[in-house]
Amino acid sequence: MHTCEHLALVQDPPPRTPQGCEECLSTGMRWVHLRRCLSCGHIGCCDSSPGKHATAHYKETDHPVVASFEPGEDWRWCYIDNIIG
Repeated sequence: MHTCEHLALVQDPPPRTPQGCEECLSTGMRWVHLRRCLSCGHIGCCDSSPGKHATAHYKETDHPVVASFEPGEDWRWCYIDNIIG
């Protein structure tokens, strides 16, 4: 079984924009689902959204783990190890 040290070391920062994706809100784009960066609290949209801002944030910052920011969902994803936790 593959393990991920990044999932074990995540923080729990407050969301920077609790009302939605930071970039989509500033440009007027729409999102499908939201993800919260567990390094800094950035809220970005998922890869099913036109902007794919959560993945773009990872590529810009190397912050490895996001969590679902959807009500009722409790999972995390590590971009580096491609593993859900």
